Amino acid sequence: MLLSETRWPEVDAAPRRVLVVPVGSLEQHGPHLPLDTDTRIAVAVASRAVTSRGLPGVAVAPAVAIGASGEHAAFPGTLSIGTEALTTVLLELGRHAGLHWPATLLVNGHGGNLAAISAALRRLSYEGREVRAWHASVPGGDPHAGRTETSLLLAIAPDSVRLAEAAAGNTQPMREIMPVMRERGVRAVSPNGVLGDPAGASAAEGAELLDELAARLTGELEVLWQSVSPS
Repeated sequence: MLLSETRWPEVDAAPRRVLVVPVGSLEQHGPHLPLDTDTRIAVAVASRAVTSRGLPGVAVAPAVAIGASGEHAAFPGTLSIGTEALTTVLLELGRHAGLHWPATLLVNGHGGNLAAISAALRRLSYEGREVRAWHASVPGGDPHAGRTETSLLLAIAPDSVRLAEAAAGNTQPMREIMPVMRERGVRAVSPNGVLGDPAGASAAEGAELLDELAARLTGELEVLWQSVSPS
């Protein structure tokens, strides 16, 4: 069930068990990837995980498409509401979702959202609500707009990728550049906005990564689904 395509009587008549909410960002992803890359990945992984098992009572909400991206603020096109505002958005969203859904699962596609998600989940859990988060990270993947995300976008939305403009950015280990990045933002360490190297990216690799991410999310979703009774 996609809530954006559903009428309220249909939702009312159907079993309701878990609401899945993709959380992304609108931020620079180098000269070759679209600003909504993180959102597209979160939506694609969430949709694939939900449809792969066909669990009754699971629906996907429209994405929270602007997150906490202050580290990318120096790049035109980036929009950010910051950690405090995103925390409030997720907190109120979780509270309202709880009126009709026994559980909510946030599927996060942007590392900069972690602090807000953690804060919102702590409060919602304290209030007795069943809300969890899952993060679409690839172990060993490059940090930002490199081969990992480029491959994923080639699999999800190939027409949105401009491979001719893809170029390596700062490839130093994150531990070495993090102090400067925290103080002055991504542009201070990578003028083109890339942290990593998109060379070698392919749709085939992206499809494999997408399958891996969806399989992991499916496992998390099934555990949560089994833990709650339908409304």
